[in-house]
Amino acid sequence: MLWLILLASYLIGSIPTALIVGKLVYGVDIRDHGSKNPGATNTLVVLGKKAALFVLLVDVGKGIAATYLPIYFNLETEPLYFGFTAVLGHCFPILAGFRGGKAIATTAGALIIANFPLFLITYITFFLVILLTKYVFLGSLSVGLSILTYAFLSPKLESELIFLFFSLFLIFLHRSNIRNFILGIEPKITDKNLNKDRIPPKGGGFKM
Repeated sequence: MLWLILLASYLIGSIPTALIVGKLVYGVDIRDHGSKNPGATNTLVVLGKKAALFVLLVDVGKGIAATYLPIYFNLETEPLYFGFTAVLGHCFPILAGFRGGKAIATTAGALIIANFPLFLITYITFFLVILLTKYVFLGSLSVGLSILTYAFLSPKLESELIFLFFSLFLIFLHRSNIRNFILGIEPKITDKNLNKDRIPPKGGGFKM
């Protein structure tokens, strides 16, 4: 049962939301546009607000669903592990050639179920870092740092090694952003040139 639920968690995470929206509604592979990342942020840049909101909600929902599975089946194990399995599926989806997103939305969904106070701390920090620096990738990296710091300071969490690996995993996922930042070419969220990547929808627009 444990391995079946872990597999289900991975497959839930593997649902390529941004890719599906891009192809069905806009007739494009979002991985060929903007930052080439099939996540909510690039969806916002390339496909617009409505598409990005839909992708964000579904990707968060993937984390929620996967993390709730062990609770539903009364497994005596840490639900967050299943949420992180969904995150792994989101980043390396078997349903999309293992070319996925960068973990942030699905991680949020996992934390909402597994540890809501940690969710609040982590994503308040996420938005504050973006607000102060104007760089989304720095906000994303702060997610790993916040979780790791909370794990070391909280007596209720004993998974520091796992959260350390998760932080390193986020650094790996954002390695191109880090390189671009060092080279001085990483765009800020206020960069007006991002609008040049916007793609008009086919068939009248994205319906919600």
